[in-house]
Amino acid sequence: MRGVETRIQEIRHAIFTEVAKMAYDVDSPVEKTIEEIPYRVIPGEVGNFRNDVFLERAIVGERLRLAMGLPCRSAAEHAPISDNIKLADQAETYYTPPLINVIKFACNACHEKRVLITEGCQGCLAHPCVEVCPKKAITLDRTNGRSYIDQDKCVKCGQCAKVCGYQAIIIQERPCARACGMDAIGSDENGKADIDYEKCVSCGQCLVNCPFGAISDKSQIFQVIRAIQSGERVYAALAPAFVGQFGPKVTPGKLRAAMKKLGFADVFEVAIGADLCAAQEAEDFVNEVPEKLPFMATSCCPAWSVMAKKLFPDYANCISMALTPMTLTARLIKKHNPNAKVVFVGPCAAKKLEAMRRSVRSEVDFVLTFEEMAGIFDARQVDVSALEEDPDGVSDASVDGRNFAVSGGVAKSVENVIREKYPDREIKMANAEGLKECRKLLTMAKAGKYNGYLLEGMACPGGCVAGAGTMQSIKKSQAAVNKYAAQAKHKISSQTEYVKELDKLVD
Repeated sequence: MRGVETRIQEIRHAIFTEVAKMAYDVDSPVEKTIEEIPYRVIPGEVGNFRNDVFLERAIVGERLRLAMGLPCRSAAEHAPISDNIKLADQAETYYTPPLINVIKFACNACHEKRVLITEGCQGCLAHPCVEVCPKKAITLDRTNGRSYIDQDKCVKCGQCAKVCGYQAIIIQERPCARACGMDAIGSDENGKADIDYEKCVSCGQCLVNCPFGAISDKSQIFQVIRAIQSGERVYAALAPAFVGQFGPKVTPGKLRAAMKKLGFADVFEVAIGADLCAAQEAEDFVNEVPEKLPFMATSCCPAWSVMAKKLFPDYANCISMALTPMTLTARLIKKHNPNAKVVFVGPCAAKKLEAMRRSVRSEVDFVLTFEEMAGIFDARQVDVSALEEDPDGVSDASVDGRNFAVSGGVAKSVENVIREKYPDREIKMANAEGLKECRKLLTMAKAGKYNGYLLEGMACPGGCVAGAGTMQSIKKSQAAVNKYAAQAKHKISSQTEYVKELDKLVD
């Protein structure tokens, strides 16, 4: 639903903005303000989105807690919204699992899967739906001639839908479960959506596909603002997918100016880390495939790499050991600014999961999505499009580094580095987008179908531009990133100054 301003987007934006305002208001006690916010977001005596104003405010309350990084609670727990609120206002507060949460009393308890005959049924003479049903679950209603499905007999195979000439039979699935490439969403005893955290990789696709807004992730909006207010030197590492996310007139220079206006010490483009990542993965591939490894898979998408290690543990060593662009950029910032705090601003919910790893915590202090960043701008009434350009723009990166944000871009970047440095080396590639397709790709690789290949996986269909924290339509984002990338001074990752500097250090 990215690019469509629904009521869910409205309420999410309102909550992120209110949390940011609360963080900036150092004179008012947080435990009092947070109790008042649901009445500001849902004013009056009549619900705006549901028919019960009290239910709406209760849902807003849990969303507020998650936006503060606090645990999600059930309706059975009797406690104020501000319960344990002091935990959100501590230095070095990281995300604690689970990252993705179902607010149970906001869930519609959708059917997991069912096959339905609609009014489009014409009661045709052929009735192929009846003939193909393996369980004889479909009969004809003799009064109107239409088909009828006995749901107790139906096994949801969908054969009837395939043969209906009028497309009058639909297969209805729970949207969050359909979007989950890990099959991690089932139902609890009340029919509410339930996440199996042993399977979940925190890609956030369930979050953006729930039409009731019942799924939400945790945020560090409050902690980032308080870090800036405390006098910390906080640097923003901006993911390549940022183009167009804050409006069509927002240039990289204006965005840099806006973030400095908020108090960030400086802004770096994560595409510079993407260039470093591509250079490292190119070397790894040349040195290890196929002599040491049957194939190599890229490492930049955390949901893809966690999925691979969960479901294909025997091939975990085939995931590149190169650090991700986020981590490499953060490391670069801290190398030049030893006392810096780094906040990654990007499209991805799974980056929050990555930042929770102990090996990454020392590099990345905070993670915000573009959607959360937009809430901060509104809280401070910063009109990004109206600001003067910062003459330094964002960072010097390559076309290929910036195209990491689009599906296929990572593998292409690695390929181009290899072709430049090792022109005689053959390189074969395959890529997949969406975790269902990624699983198929690795299943075929396990069977030996991709020996000698470089494999790229992206958990979000379309690439990083389709991450759970984005606000723009995916196709528009892809076009915007491609256009911006084409303006880079360098085409290939290995041509940038950052990579050349690294090469000198290695030599």
